[in-house]
Amino acid sequence: MSHDFNHLYIKGLGILSDKLTHKNILTKFAVQIKCMEPDLLIDKTQDEARQGEAYASQANSAVFEKHFYVESYGCAMNFADSEVVAAILEKNGFGGTKNIEIADLILINTCSIREKAELTIRKRLTEFRRLKQANPGVLVGVLGCMAERLKAQLLEEEKLVDLVVGPDAYRTLPDLIANAGTGHKAVNVLLSRDETYGDIAPVRLDNNGISAFVSIMRGCNNMCSFCVVPFTRGRERSRDAFSILAECKDLFEKGYKEVVLLGQNVDSYYWNNPENNATTTFAMLLEEVAQIDPSLRVRFSTSHPKDITDEVLHTIVKYDNICKHIHLPVQSGSTRMLQLMNRTYTREWYMAKIDRIRALLPNCSITSDIIAGFCTETEEDHRDTLSLLEYAKYDLSYMYFYSERPGTLAARRYEDDVDLVTKKRRLQEIVDAQWTLSNESNKRDVGSVFEVLIEGNSKRNEAEWMGRTSQNKVVVFPKGNFNYKKGDYAQVKIQDFTKGTLLGRIV
Repeated sequence: MSHDFNHLYIKGLGILSDKLTHKNILTKFAVQIKCMEPDLLIDKTQDEARQGEAYASQANSAVFEKHFYVESYGCAMNFADSEVVAAILEKNGFGGTKNIEIADLILINTCSIREKAELTIRKRLTEFRRLKQANPGVLVGVLGCMAERLKAQLLEEEKLVDLVVGPDAYRTLPDLIANAGTGHKAVNVLLSRDETYGDIAPVRLDNNGISAFVSIMRGCNNMCSFCVVPFTRGRERSRDAFSILAECKDLFEKGYKEVVLLGQNVDSYYWNNPENNATTTFAMLLEEVAQIDPSLRVRFSTSHPKDITDEVLHTIVKYDNICKHIHLPVQSGSTRMLQLMNRTYTREWYMAKIDRIRALLPNCSITSDIIAGFCTETEEDHRDTLSLLEYAKYDLSYMYFYSERPGTLAARRYEDDVDLVTKKRRLQEIVDAQWTLSNESNKRDVGSVFEVLIEGNSKRNEAEWMGRTSQNKVVVFPKGNFNYKKGDYAQVKIQDFTKGTLLGRIV
């Protein structure tokens, strides 16, 4: 293994470090950990580097008389929602801009899952107030989960915003903007039982042009006791399969090489065609998307363990272009904790699911989410989590200590009785265990050849490409004298690795 940590990136925490030793990295890791709460939204592979990313229109902004600026925070679903919002606004005469100074409308798409996220957004709204003072005609709005949860505080108590729009009410944005423009506060946070935005073609964020999010369902029915999502995003409803396939085909024709199917609980996708009552399950949808073209990669996120069926696993086996990576959040290795969390499975059941995935997909990467210090957690419960971590041998995990969120079942039923010092110590032990497993996972890849989808230049060296394997591992390799370009596939032999990156050469 290489001990050069110059390019180390611990995914999910956004730690990019220079010349750090293992000890120093863990010290910085611990500093980051202290302010983290459970990441309970749909995409547990949340990209910390994208937090606060501003939308940039692909259209010529000069053709628009009015401009909007939108920042996005949280999970992949929020970024996908911002693309829907952009489509609605552009259709109604607003052009997107990354220059906040010229914006007539400033929006912030919010995450309400972590306290840290809410604090970040409140700070940002305070900064927007300065712009509004300089230009009173500017409208400021909050979108997404935080809008639904904190509408009264944002509008009346803190007077930070002009409009508040929940995740199911984006179609009403034009009317709400018009109302806010007359000096009235505009609010719509009603949750819907049928809204999927399936007929709206998202305007893509300014990204790499290679991978795109495609929302296939919204809401969640699982009611995990620690999670606020069912209260901020409503009940599950699946988008019609025809519009999903049309969107994926359109993306492929525009040059995209990867689609990521999104949902709060993507495997529970279930759509009935009203014309003939034919049913489309997630496995069936996955197969239809994979059949668009063999060169189009298909990913999905996130899976609840109870819903990833053999039908789904066999579909992944059948198609080479369905990525061999499953994010399977366990949250705890203790059956007692899982029952309190209302996860609907036991430790033994989850272990059997891991065994099934390994049997059918031996080369599949498995990643997870783990919460340390949930209500009443004992040392024995904690040891159960550590032992399950070792059993599952996750390639990567997203690890947090528990922080109570208002409105959840846990907040109403249980006492948050594990002290912060104990939470942080247990979390550090989980981090240390995962560190070893990730190291072993990367070491096993050395000497193997992987098909890598090139996403662009390496951030550290323009003479190198950066891409991902089917298993969702980042690979950096020299361009050499080959005529590859962004969006191409390259066969890369792994020669070395850092903690977060495989290093290889084209073969």
